[in-house]
Amino acid sequence: MQKQINTATGATNKLLIMLHTKQIICGSVQFSIKEELEPHTLVGSLSEHFAPPYQLLTEEYLWMNKSTGNFYITEKKMDREHLCSEETKDDECIILQSVIVGPSRELEQFSVIIEDINDNAPYFENSKISLDISEDVPEGTSLMLDDQARDRDSGSNGQLKYKLKGSGGVFTLKVEEEGPLIMLVVQKALDRETLDLYQLQLVATDCGEQPLSVSVPIFVTVTDVNDNCPSFSPNSPLSATISGDSKKDTVVTQVIATDPDLGPNAAIVYSLSPKVSERAKKLLTLSSHSGHVRLTQDLEIDSSEDLVLKVLASGLHCPPAETQVTVSLLPKATQGLTIKIGFIAKHHNQTVVIPESQPPTPLAVLELEGDSSFKDSSLAIEGDVPFFLSPQSGKYLLSTSKPLDYEMKSEYHISVVVQGSSSERSVIAPPQREIRVMVEDVNDNAPHFSQTGYQLEVEENNEPALTLLQVSATDADSGLNGRVTYRLDKRTSAIFKVDSVTGQLSALVPLDREQKSVHQLTVFARDSGVPPLESQASVIIRVLDRNDNAPVFSTPHFIFFIPENAPPFAQVGMIEVEDPDEGENGKTELQIVPGNTSFAVDSVQRMLHTTTNLDREVTDCHELYLAVSDNGRPMALTSSARVTIFIEDINDNNPKVILPSSNYSCLVVSPGTPVGTNVTKVYAIDEDSGVNSEITYSVVAPKSVQQNSPFQVDSKSGNISLRQELLQEDMGMHNLFIVVRDNGKPTPLYTTVWINLLVNKSTDQCHLDRAPTWTGRSDWVESASMSPICEVETARSVQAIYFYLVLCMAVVTVVLFFTTACLFLKHRKCPPKKKTGHTEENEIPLRIKDKYYSDE
Repeated sequence: MQKQINTATGATNKLLIMLHTKQIICGSVQFSIKEELEPHTLVGSLSEHFAPPYQLLTEEYLWMNKSTGNFYITEKKMDREHLCSEETKDDECIILQSVIVGPSRELEQFSVIIEDINDNAPYFENSKISLDISEDVPEGTSLMLDDQARDRDSGSNGQLKYKLKGSGGVFTLKVEEEGPLIMLVVQKALDRETLDLYQLQLVATDCGEQPLSVSVPIFVTVTDVNDNCPSFSPNSPLSATISGDSKKDTVVTQVIATDPDLGPNAAIVYSLSPKVSERAKKLLTLSSHSGHVRLTQDLEIDSSEDLVLKVLASGLHCPPAETQVTVSLLPKATQGLTIKIGFIAKHHNQTVVIPESQPPTPLAVLELEGDSSFKDSSLAIEGDVPFFLSPQSGKYLLSTSKPLDYEMKSEYHISVVVQGSSSERSVIAPPQREIRVMVEDVNDNAPHFSQTGYQLEVEENNEPALTLLQVSATDADSGLNGRVTYRLDKRTSAIFKVDSVTGQLSALVPLDREQKSVHQLTVFARDSGVPPLESQASVIIRVLDRNDNAPVFSTPHFIFFIPENAPPFAQVGMIEVEDPDEGENGKTELQIVPGNTSFAVDSVQRMLHTTTNLDREVTDCHELYLAVSDNGRPMALTSSARVTIFIEDINDNNPKVILPSSNYSCLVVSPGTPVGTNVTKVYAIDEDSGVNSEITYSVVAPKSVQQNSPFQVDSKSGNISLRQELLQEDMGMHNLFIVVRDNGKPTPLYTTVWINLLVNKSTDQCHLDRAPTWTGRSDWVESASMSPICEVETARSVQAIYFYLVLCMAVVTVVLFFTTACLFLKHRKCPPKKKTGHTEENEIPLRIKDKYYSDE
């Protein structure tokens, strides 16, 4: 799907969408076009719908005549299966085309429906289907076929029907539409001993006008059950002859019983019947496994004797089969011709054992022994066997004529007879010897997997010990050489296990896609030969995702700090969320739990930001909760986290004076007030926090004035106290200009207030008609430096006051000087007379009128 999206977005001004017919806008112009049309094929015209001229905006698949409105196929053919996804193949495949039409150059759209043609044959994902079925399954048993055919076409072109070939009536096919499910049904009883492998053909054909089909072979292997008992072969001898001077352990004959079953089901045990005579038991013994009858001692017999052996062949859960063998013992005097065998090759119990695949190899030397009347006789081999006799100095060399193949035939019985003998002088039939040759299996075939690579998909969180698949390998060798065992590579994780006998691969624990999404295993099939041979097959396991992980916040509690002067939409902090699932299961969406509108979160960038202006003095801390959910199916998973946002204070509030309530306030101070008495207090608050709310109080005035002022202010508490005893000259109004300043950074903020104190003996309440006026520079207030005097009614400067004061004092001094001089001269001329009475002396208090100082 991603590839289709990239293709669509890469095309200039083109919108490629897949819609159902019901989703097409009502009244739009539509055209139907078959896919795979040849270039320059006329497929439609807009002349009946719009006025010329015409201009098609994109010409990837269609080009248009600007005058006629006819549009044609471009050099790029339309492939419906490429343009529309396979998931929507049953819906209509529609391309929307944009065109500019008419003199007014209006933009219009028309839709092109791409009709499917049967241009894709069905296909099977696997090259063959293998099934194992027991031979004793009842008729009517159904076997599900996992591999189903697919067809990329749509409609009837993509509908499939199945039929079975080569079943011979033993199997039929059953197709259930729901699913669909394809079942192989056993119609006749199976017999592995009759046929152990059925090769069928499953044919899938679509329903197009010209149907296309595909076939896949089905190999049905019939497995063995113990449904047969041993029986003696027709080739098993009923009689045997042996000379009276034969040696101990000489093989007299071999009984042969067969069981058509396989493996342990075919095991045969030979035994003598209890009815056998003691004489026969004394001279002859029977091998329970091979059926060989041997002499138990050397013979020295001068007369003929017949021994009857009743032999039993027993199998698992079977009654024994019985045969009778008559052994004739010939006296030495009447032996006639004999065939003497001298073995060259490896032999055991009169049986030659030769490994397979050997070049022509000598096996034995044969020689005719008897009187001279048989000198014209010769030896020959009966039947067509890969052996031959070559005369050599009166003897015969028995050799193989070609390399033997155990897998083709494992045992040969060579019948050697005498030809050209003179039967007139002998009462004994011409001798015949049977030489048994066993082909020894060589481990020359490695196990062979039915397929070299296996791929499967499994959902994570599976049940423990879930069977994933069964690998299968066969070995053409026999016995231990053909016994196959399975194992995994030593580096394979311990969460996987393969059954060494059946090849069944299992996941021992639930798989976790988030830990590992693809597991690549190597399965080895090894035989038990010496040296062992093995082959390998790869298994790729893709773990499919399930929505088993909820989104997780990086912390359950996010803490952020943001200054209160942050503008709207300012970034507060990053919200880190992880969801280890993939696809839609791992896509997350953030949202704020309803209740807080001052903040919003961006799910794409995962950024928390403000939506309004913040004010720490209104709310200094915001608590909210975030929820995150994924898009998983069948149910979305969610998580939540707490977010605390502290609003950092900035110095945006001036101190607010509570006391005094106004600059018109006035307080009377008695001249007798003791030193250190708190006469009043300046009280202010600051709505900021921290250092921004720490307040200091100071009086703005020159140092000289402050030193002479009887009042002082405490910088921390704002208390105004009497710093020295009040004198006569302190009588009157004192206006203190107080600066209330915070310690905010980077620039402190301040507020000013007047403290008006009237030093007077009268206790009458005082009141100002006008508030004092600050006449100094503003930077003195801002820096709290020493500032000049404050005046209530006059605007004279301090310098002018000092000038006139000095001038007045000079004039007074001169006047006093001349007055004193005049009085002195007058006194000398006129002596003073005695006068009686009381002279009243007036006290004029010293008061500085209209001058008021402030203390810092």
